[in-house]
Amino acid sequence: MGKKHQKQANQPQRQEFIFQKKNYTFMFIGVAFIALGFILMSGGGSDDPNVFNEDIYSFRRIRLAPTLVLIGLGIEIYAILLNPHKKKK
Repeated sequence: MGKKHQKQANQPQRQEFIFQKKNYTFMFIGVAFIALGFILMSGGGSDDPNVFNEDIYSFRRIRLAPTLVLIGLGIEIYAILLNPHKKKK
C-alpha cells in the first residue's frame, strides 16, 4: 500500500490555472465597463460653493454611468463563473 502512494507522489503534478484566456478576456471587458462608468460619473462640481451646478443631475451621471458600472459587475460575475473546460455537444 505504501508503494502505490510513493509512485503517485513521485510523478510531477501538472499545475493548471483556474481561469483560461476566455475568462481573462471577459474580466478585462468588465473592468473596462466599470472604469468607463466611474469616469462618466466624475466631474460636475462647482469651484464656488455658493453656486449650484445643475450638471450634477445630468442623464450621464444619474442613469448612464451607474448602469455601465452594474453591467461591468455582471460581466465580472459571468467571467468568474464561466467554465472554459466545458465540452460542447
